Amino acid sequence: MSDALELSAELRERAGKGASRALRREGRVPAVIYGNNEEPTTIHVEEKELRKQLGTGHFMNSIVMIGLGGDTLRTIPKDVALDPVSDRPIHVDFLRLSKNAKIQVAVPVVFINEEDSPGLKKGGVLNVVRHDLELVCENAKIPSEIEIDVTGLEVGDSIHISSVTLPDGAESAITDRDFTIATLVAPSALKRAEGEAGDDQTGEGMDAGETAATEQGPDDDAAAEQEAKSE
Repeated sequence: MSDALELSAELRERAGKGASRALRREGRVPAVIYGNNEEPTTIHVEEKELRKQLGTGHFMNSIVMIGLGGDTLRTIPKDVALDPVSDRPIHVDFLRLSKNAKIQVAVPVVFINEEDSPGLKKGGVLNVVRHDLELVCENAKIPSEIEIDVTGLEVGDSIHISSVTLPDGAESAITDRDFTIATLVAPSALKRAEGEAGDDQTGEGMDAGETAATEQGPDDDAAAEQEAKSE
C-alpha cells in the first residue's frame, strides 16, 4: 500500500491571478481542496516540499495528509498544473476524502520473474500495452504497484486483466472488456525465421498433385526443352 504523504498548508486570503503570481514569487504554490460535499478550500503549499513529493514517483496515487491550522485533512491529488517552460508546479487540485470512501486511481504495473519466461529467454520482447491500471479501491488501501508474474510465458502469449490477481478491496475500473496489459512478441529476426519455417512446412504438407502453380511452370518448360534436344 502507498504510504501517506504529509504536506503543510496555509489558507489563501486572496484569490485571483495576481494573488497567485505573488504566492509563486514567494516560493508557494496555490492549491484547492474540494469534494466530500463540502465547500472548496483554497490553500497554498511550499513549492520545495511539493516538488520533493512529486519526485517520489507515486504522488498521484498516494494519500496526502494536509496539515491546515490545527486540522489534518485526508486528500488525494487529482491534478498538478506545470509551467510549460520551467516545468515548475503552479497549481494543485486535491480531492477531500472521507475515511472509507472508494476512489479511482492509476496504479503502476511491475513485471516479475522475467528470468522464468521461456519466451523472453528465446529473445522475445515484452510489449507493455498498459503501464498503469485504473483501479477502484478504498482510499486507505491504495496499492503502490501491481505485480504481474510472467513465469512460463511463451512468445505469442498475452496478459489480460482477468489473469491478474488484484489486492483485496481493489477492482478494475474497466469492467466491460477483458483488456490486454502486455504481450510477448518476437523480435524482427525471430519473426522472419518463423515465417521461413512456416513456408517450408506449407510446402511439405502438399501432396504431389497439389504443387503450387508457380512451381509447376519451370518444371514443364524444362521437360519441353529436354524433349526438343532429344529430337
